[in-house]
Amino acid sequence: MEENMEEGQTQKGCFECCIKCLGGIPYASLIATILLYAGVALFCGCGHEALSGTVNILQTYFEMARAAGDIIDVFTMIDIFKYVIYGIAAAFFVYGILLMVEGFFTTGAIKDLYGDFKITTCGRCVSAWFIMLTYIFMLAWLGVTAFTSLPVYMYFNLWTICRNTTLVEGANLCLDLRQFGIVTIGEEKKICTMSENFLRMCESTELNMTFHLFIVALAGAGAAVIAMVHYLMVLSANWAYVKDACRMQKYTSKGPLHIMYNI
Repeated sequence: MEENMEEGQTQKGCFECCIKCLGGIPYASLIATILLYAGVALFCGCGHEALSGTVNILQTYFEMARAAGDIIDVFTMIDIFKYVIYGIAAAFFVYGILLMVEGFFTTGAIKDLYGDFKITTCGRCVSAWFIMLTYIFMLAWLGVTAFTSLPVYMYFNLWTICRNTTLVEGANLCLDLRQFGIVTIGEEKKICTMSENFLRMCESTELNMTFHLFIVALAGAGAAVIAMVHYLMVLSANWAYVKDACRMQKYTSKGPLHIMYNI
């Protein structure tokens, strides 16, 4: 009988411990972190592969070659964009972890307000710093989303030309890379519907794959923007809770008269 009672108390203690642990998880920050990681993964992974596919399309069908020497051409810019993608993936992986840690500490500070946990001014400053930094990153991701829409627009035009060629017989449509600033004005890199390279490009799966990869990368950038907005709401709410908690600590430690007359 005593053994059954001890076993029941042990199970009850484990259950209460699990409930306490689950109650300390910052679910809002967790959802924002998952959304951020998903968006960054889609943008970086699909964006990198789409840039590689763009290089193959330019070299195979538009017959472009890398410039010799230190001349900055479209291939050099694509390589730079790839390195930027590597940096974005690493930076936001670390930043997501930092925001999750901040969420855990803030949630613990609020739930243990009447315990031994003390909310310091440094903690409030850290929360305010994360709010400002997240707002800057949100604006940056808005710019990235707008920039990613440019290759989607270019590939949509190219896909539309391929589609119209199959619908309208005898149509002679041309795509000049100078329209998009990919090559200089003096360098003519034009491909027309009557050429063999254009027909092979439209029939290949590489064009559709690169186009859809850019679309997914654009969706990933949009998801990162939503995650940043979600983080802003979470951080602002946590900062407001921590501020109220600090006032409550002063109230309980000094009494209502000290707060009323600022003693």
